[in-house]
Amino acid sequence: MGLFDKFKGNDKGQEFFVIAGLGNPGPKYEGTKHNIGFDVVDRLGKKYNIQMNKFKHKALVGDGSINGQRVLLVKPQTFMNLSGESIREIVNFYKIPQDHFVVIYDDTSLPVSGVRIREKGSHGGHNGIRNIIEQIGTDEFWRIKVGIGEKPNGWDLADYVLAKFDKDDLPMMEQGADKAVNAVELILSRGIMEAMNRINQKPKTVKKEKVQKTAEVEEAKKPQGEVE
Repeated sequence: MGLFDKFKGNDKGQEFFVIAGLGNPGPKYEGTKHNIGFDVVDRLGKKYNIQMNKFKHKALVGDGSINGQRVLLVKPQTFMNLSGESIREIVNFYKIPQDHFVVIYDDTSLPVSGVRIREKGSHGGHNGIRNIIEQIGTDEFWRIKVGIGEKPNGWDLADYVLAKFDKDDLPMMEQGADKAVNAVELILSRGIMEAMNRINQKPKTVKKEKVQKTAEVEEAKKPQGEVE
């Protein structure tokens, strides 16, 4: 039985949501790809004036309100690979049910600026998620995955995720982090299904014929040179 099963129908946990962003503590890791979860939580705190200044359950936490919902913002300080130790303590202490718990973290399978919401799933090679699953005994919890781009050939995965974003990628990183903030807002105001429908939509592809026709029209509009 997973930890969430103990708290089904419990009134205490229904009072607020836990929004946890994953990362590594300390100045050394600020701005690294692996810390995008921390960055999204910091953006939420700044936008909604939630101070992340309390240390509880091996995490920096801050409580406040987002879109009319009480939230506890969480940044585990156990280092990424032991994120589950902090998460287990928080879920257990506050008796958080499954549908009031969201984890935000980096994903190499998504391009920079890409964001996906999932209701459950495997760890996909992410050690922070792996440890959370081990600690709480289930992979059925909501996630917001923020793309950091695929590891280039020849790179060690650890070196890649612990590196900072290239200067050229920073605008896309900002876009992805802001989209993840929006994903949290949608989950809190519209529910998980509506949030997934909006955030997970793929850009519509323009049909080849339409592109060709548009190009022909634009070409016809160009001034024509004189014929000698």
